[in-house]
Amino acid sequence: MSNKPDFIAYSVKQTKEGQRGIWTAIGSVWRHRTGDGFDVVLNAMPLDGRIVCVAPKAEEQAPAK
Repeated sequence: MSNKPDFIAYSVKQTKEGQRGIWTAIGSVWRHRTGDGFDVVLNAMPLDGRIVCVAPKAEEQAPAK
């Protein structure tokens, strides 16, 4: 795995209708070198079971492993 993750894993908790959800970084995701899959390293698990993975922004730091 490279040091920089391809995606950051977030737990997204829904709030009241019309409000933005609460996004909490819970891990990192790396593509396999062959391109056939991913390695997911989680530091926490969401209570509602929802995980969203998005590409990191330039200013974002990956959660510690």
